[in-house]
Amino acid sequence: MTGVRNPLALMRRAALPAVGVLVIANFVGYAIAGDNGVLAWGDYRRIKEERKVELIELQAERAALAHRTQLLDPRRTDPDYADELVRAQLGVIRPDEVIIALPDEPITAPAAAAQRPQ
Repeated sequence: MTGVRNPLALMRRAALPAVGVLVIANFVGYAIAGDNGVLAWGDYRRIKEERKVELIELQAERAALAHRTQLLDPRRTDPDYADELVRAQLGVIRPDEVIIALPDEPITAPAAAAQRPQ
């Protein structure tokens, strides 16, 4: 019969393989469920689609702003657009004008027209 094994010697021999298994398990865990792991790919795809939609909206807004900028070019200003901007910024209307609000535009009454008695 063999003698009783020393538990301390057994733990020393098992410590290095146990640490190795823990390190490998840590790397595998991060490769699967980490920030850049396999499970994050679906989230990256969703974010990419959201950003594409946002990019399209920003490009449309940029095109609209570029068009408005062209309308205000000092060499060939669009008189209708300039008149619209002046009236919107200053709240200037003539007494004989009638304002018709369209459904898709917010209804705003200039301050000068609201204070003027009829």
